[in-house]
Amino acid sequence: MNDHKPQRTNSSAIAHSPISPSGRPHQVTYTSASWFRQPGLPIWKKMWRDLLASRELAWRLMIKDLSAQYRQSVFGIAWAFIPPIILAVGFTFATNSKVINIGKTDIPYPAYVMLGTMLWQTFVEALNAPIQAVTTSKGLLAKINFPREAIILAKLGQVFFNFGIKIILIAGVFLWFRIPVPWTIVIAPVALLHLIWLGTFIGLLLAPLAGLYNDVSKALPLIVGPWLFLTPVVFPVPNGGTFATVVRLNPVTPLLVTTRELATIGVISDPQGFWIVSGVSIGGLLVAWILYRVAMPYVIERVSS
Repeated sequence: MNDHKPQRTNSSAIAHSPISPSGRPHQVTYTSASWFRQPGLPIWKKMWRDLLASRELAWRLMIKDLSAQYRQSVFGIAWAFIPPIILAVGFTFATNSKVINIGKTDIPYPAYVMLGTMLWQTFVEALNAPIQAVTTSKGLLAKINFPREAIILAKLGQVFFNFGIKIILIAGVFLWFRIPVPWTIVIAPVALLHLIWLGTFIGLLLAPLAGLYNDVSKALPLIVGPWLFLTPVVFPVPNGGTFATVVRLNPVTPLLVTTRELATIGVISDPQGFWIVSGVSIGGLLVAWILYRVAMPYVIERVSS
């Protein structure tokens, strides 16, 4: 085929977007050629352009979802506080009753559990965000053509909003237990961001499958539940033994522990593990993004049929 010949399209493959600054409408042509076959920079340029184009839609979707979430709840934003408080009370009672032996923690144990639980909740919310975005938006995706990054950004916006609410409880815990605040707390959000990236990476890999099969959404709580007890959320990192090895191989461990250490004691116990998992999370997130863009047209086609 001669590359210099004008490309033929039919009228159903042409969409008009809003008026450009020059006064003429943009014309977008959809063809059967895959953008993934374009080598090098054009792929990333298109991905980045679509990401920027989805910001306003993502903001509107996030506001709509947040309004629906808290309008249909009796306790509202209190649900951000209830789980860590209940977990802290339960484990503190079990520890004081000698039912379990947690070991020594760097800060008072109730504060340790509440802070760890809130970080774990944020990771799980980031993991669930892409899956929920795809499963709840299948009808919209099948009817309207828009940057599919918008639904992911909207759900991630909810993750950051929910953690912003949790900061109120964290501040109250620090004041109640008179925990000294190290200067490293100002860089703790960077470690938290890496924790969110890890969750988003895993969730984005599973999102296309979740769009096709409900088994993914049903099986995820069965995995996340035991995963909690393999992560140093309610206990410090063990020093030796098989269980300690499993905990240290858990990719969430160095990110969650580093975030908590930066916010409480100002000393990082495993910087090497933190940077290794962070690098894998960032690289994996980019790969998952590509796979998401490649897979979603097929998912939408299957859902629409």
